[in-house]
Amino acid sequence: MNLAWISFAALIVAITLSMATSLNVGVVSMAMAWVVGVYLAGMPVAKVLAAFPVDLLINLVGVTLLFGMANNNGTLGRLASRAVRACKGNAGVIPIMLFVIAVTLSSIGPGNIATTAIMAPMAMAVAVRASIPPFLMALMVGNGAQAGALSRFAPTGIIVNSNMEKIGLGGHETSTFLNNLLAHVAVTFVAYFILGGWKLFMRRRAGAAEMSPSDQAGARADAEIVEIEPFETKHWLTLAVLVTLVVAVIEFNAHVGLAALTGAALLSILRAADEKEAIKKMPWSVILMVCGVTVLIGVLSAQRGMDLFTDLLARIATPATVTFTIALVTGAVSVYSSTSGAVLPAFLPTVPGLAERLAVDPHAIAASMYVGGHLVDLSPLSTIGALCIAALHNEADAKKLFNQLLWWGLSMTVVGGAICWVLF
Repeated sequence: MNLAWISFAALIVAITLSMATSLNVGVVSMAMAWVVGVYLAGMPVAKVLAAFPVDLLINLVGVTLLFGMANNNGTLGRLASRAVRACKGNAGVIPIMLFVIAVTLSSIGPGNIATTAIMAPMAMAVAVRASIPPFLMALMVGNGAQAGALSRFAPTGIIVNSNMEKIGLGGHETSTFLNNLLAHVAVTFVAYFILGGWKLFMRRRAGAAEMSPSDQAGARADAEIVEIEPFETKHWLTLAVLVTLVVAVIEFNAHVGLAALTGAALLSILRAADEKEAIKKMPWSVILMVCGVTVLIGVLSAQRGMDLFTDLLARIATPATVTFTIALVTGAVSVYSSTSGAVLPAFLPTVPGLAERLAVDPHAIAASMYVGGHLVDLSPLSTIGALCIAALHNEADAKKLFNQLLWWGLSMTVVGGAICWVLF
């Protein structure tokens, strides 16, 4: 029992560090797994390392490398700029179009963080030029990227689906993606229209004499709002590889990571993209975080520390409130911590035990965890919110947006809990 408590304490320390410091929790988790597992519990080193998620590592490396190359050679940016041009300066439609672009890009592979990094600079520049409130633009772009985050091609989706497979809930990749997508669509569009998005559509109906100077500036936003660069051979080759990847995985059940690595190798051989630059920009810290926490969870499970964690969650929830409670807890932790790197790898393994103790559907508990955890991630304390703020060059606007996104993230802990209680 002492070893169970010690391993459980190690997990709590890891989660706390991820919330309160900038340390890479994966490194700390690996160290704690080694000390607790080998020197306190007497586990062979090979058994500790057996928990290292090799398949997950290959999937994450393959997907992030391929889409990093597609971003670096300008393919994804060219697609996004053409979609914005299609709005023809309609200020109300532009944020919605950017939401659709963000969902699409995030879903086909780059994931939420990479998509926001691609979209945020252009989106905020468009917002300033078209007199669109930065908060509304951040809401649409950030939540759009989050909405597509649990695709089977996206890094976070790979992490969640891998953990779901381990706890016996595999084979539900589509429903996992759709649960997260629908929750974000509902929250985002309700907020967009309630918080002033409907006013942006009125510009086209009013005459120029009736408009304020700022609205006149917005109404003049036209096809020149973004620069359109031509497609070259390398961009067409990249698009062909990306389409082939999607078809191979969906239609032929190809291994996502190996298929993506093959596509990356092909682009490199054809000189269509630079793999060296893409490798430098890969999210190695997140990858290391996920793998390290997973190893610690393996030691925790072996020493029955996971039973203690499950018991703690079961004590604060009832069958009637479990979805609300779990979404609230994971959301509150995710405001200050990495959802994909620390929160979900730690919480998802508790699902079978919680479902058994509370006699509820395990899929409902798992959905509450990943939806509740992601709905808060527009917080400025998370990477998504921070990227949106960093894209604003005006210091006053950036400070205002920070406060707005902080309130948004905190409010989503409760809103996310309510949504999960209703849906699941």
